[in-house]
Amino acid sequence: MDEAHDLGFAYRRTREGYTITHHGNPAATLRGAKASRFEKAVAESDFAQLQRLMTKLTGNYKRGNERNAASHPRNRR
Repeated sequence: MDEAHDLGFAYRRTREGYTITHHGNPAATLRGAKASRFEKAVAESDFAQLQRLMTKLTGNYKRGNERNAASHPRNRR
């Protein structure tokens, strides 16, 4: 496992589809078409690509404060 790209995500196949966990806590459940697309991505992707995909599927890749950070005094020019 490449620790540089390990973001703490894992997945498990269930009867309904896939369960994605983040540091052991359930983060998302994929069913239907999303589960099918994810299954195809698992077969075609390496570890780092899967980690990035799981961040996007769980919504855990942007916190919403990026816009606010631009107006912080430390970041003003």
